[in-house]
Amino acid sequence: MDGIKYVVVTDKSIRLMVKNQYTSTVEPGSTRTEIKHWVKLFFIVKVIAMNGHRLPRKGRRMGPIMGHTMHYMRMIITLQLGYSIPPFRTKRT
Repeated sequence: MDGIKYVVVTDKSIRLMVKNQYTSTVEPGSTRTEIKHWVKLFFIVKVIAMNGHRLPRKGRRMGPIMGHTMHYMRMIITLQLGYSIPPFRTKRT
């Protein structure tokens, strides 16, 4: 699970969870097939689709020198109906 950094919790990602889509930040060098394989093995779920995009770099200034933060990718992982990622499972009554 080296490629997946952390799960993103924003207003949009919470709305997507209703559609069985989970958002996470991943390493920029990771491929879709690697991430899909890691999610399948680690969470034991069936992945239908994966959408990814690179977020824009942010500028950081240290005195007179202008630098940038590192690139990172964000992936939206769509799971088959009936599956969910464990940290976000809800109790069924």
